[in-house]
Amino acid sequence: MSDTVLLTAPRWWDGHRARTGARVLVADGRIADTDCRLPPPGATRLDLPGHTLLPGLIDCHVHLAQTPEAPAPPTTAGQALAALPVLRALLANGFTTVRDLGSTLRDPPTVHLRHALRAGTVPGPRLLVAPHIVSARAGHGDHSPHAAAPGDAESGAVADGAGEVLRRVRLEARLQADWIKCAATGGLTSSTDGPGRPTYTQDELDTLVAAAADLGLPCAAHAFSDEGITRAVRAGVRSIEHACLATPPVLDLIADRGVFLVPTLHAVGFFLDRLDDDGYWAGRGEERAKLARHADTLRGHGARVAACRAELAYGTDAGMFPHAQNWREFPAMTTAGLTPEQALRSATATAGALLRLPGLGTLTVGAEADLVAVPGDPLRDIDAMSAVDFVMQGGAVRHAPP
Repeated sequence: MSDTVLLTAPRWWDGHRARTGARVLVADGRIADTDCRLPPPGATRLDLPGHTLLPGLIDCHVHLAQTPEAPAPPTTAGQALAALPVLRALLANGFTTVRDLGSTLRDPPTVHLRHALRAGTVPGPRLLVAPHIVSARAGHGDHSPHAAAPGDAESGAVADGAGEVLRRVRLEARLQADWIKCAATGGLTSSTDGPGRPTYTQDELDTLVAAAADLGLPCAAHAFSDEGITRAVRAGVRSIEHACLATPPVLDLIADRGVFLVPTLHAVGFFLDRLDDDGYWAGRGEERAKLARHADTLRGHGARVAACRAELAYGTDAGMFPHAQNWREFPAMTTAGLTPEQALRSATATAGALLRLPGLGTLTVGAEADLVAVPGDPLRDIDAMSAVDFVMQGGAVRHAPP
């Protein structure tokens, strides 16, 4: 196939609004024209009748090394190999870029996967990585045995006090982090904390964000509830992940400070739908009890998000549920009360803005030629996003309709 390709479709979404009559010219891996009437000699033409053409989708919150289907292998190589089908599934869903927000091994497989993806050794989305979740001891990212003493018996990127936090951020940078992720509150799936508890002081979070900024690294904060969110926002994080127990005034604070919100709506519904499933929670009674305690508030998460003013970026927490279902964040958003336009924007232009990748998430001249297409019109039926059948990444066709 020629390096120059003319794509046609009856509808397209440019990252901000819907248009009709796509005639998108791709040359040298970038979008050269969005209304090309006279393609250059030798250009390949690909017609997508009945389709909507969109920028490549972006999932800002995944965990490639996790899967609910089986325990994660205990080695870096094992987790990297297990992630290969995950990468293929995400790309097949139209997600040409993803941000992985933390693995558990000292040598995180995601860093190696990022290098392999950039080199073209393996197929999959473009990958940005927070190697670990920087966490207080007994916090959401502490995977140590309960009786572990500080030192080698611990598991996770644990750090207490400003000095340890500073050192941990620099260690993450040494791992070639793209992002720093921290746990500002507890969570539902960690055994020694709770989602309503802040786990870092304001001074610790201020130190973390300042140290990351010195290294040119943005910060994402796992934060479920008001006090932890407030501290993280005041510290200057770029994104808040989850915010499932946040009240409207704190969601307003997120908006007023220009912080992005990644609400992971489908993951919340995924767990709530299984609350009464004894088999699903076998051996995880403590997690189930925490979910039950907060169930009523969690059920209102979508409505609170839909009513808030914060910039919403698409992120799924895939890995907590099967990665191939990450498209389900789209209907979760519209079920909560967001419009299809808001849902699509969250996975395109807004996600690109969050990640500081202006060449991604928009279908504009000069942008990276990451393009996907779905049969039908997702602005009329958001479930169309389940049926991506054309994927172009960097100008190369990865999937095409038969």
